[in-house]
Amino acid sequence: QVQLAESGGGLVQAGGSVKLSCLTSGGTRHPYAFAWFRQSPEKGREFVAAISANGAVTRYTDSMKGRLTINRDDGKKAVYLQMITLRPDDTAVYYCAARWGLVSSESDRWDYWGQGTQVTVFS
Repeated sequence: QVQLAESGGGLVQAGGSVKLSCLTSGGTRHPYAFAWFRQSPEKGREFVAAISANGAVTRYTDSMKGRLTINRDDGKKAVYLQMITLRPDDTAVYYCAARWGLVSSESDRWDYWGQGTQVTVFS
């Protein structure tokens, strides 16, 4: 199995930016598709972004499109999420996920999950 570990979260002022990292270990040498989800008490679990195993396909949630960039570095076996112009309602625990297969916005399609990193946006 592959292990995932998120980092980069923290406290950020509204209008600011943050870059989240997800480093992987174990698993196989074959690349995985990756996704980011977030979870909050108010909204539950929401899809944020995903990138295919070869990097050719990216998908973003409509509610945040224009404020997100997902990319991957296969040499470092890592995936990143850049978020800009943050709002207080972006506050959530952000999780990265992995799977063998196509990108999906459905959380139950993803097999491997990290522990999450908290992003808190204040005004």
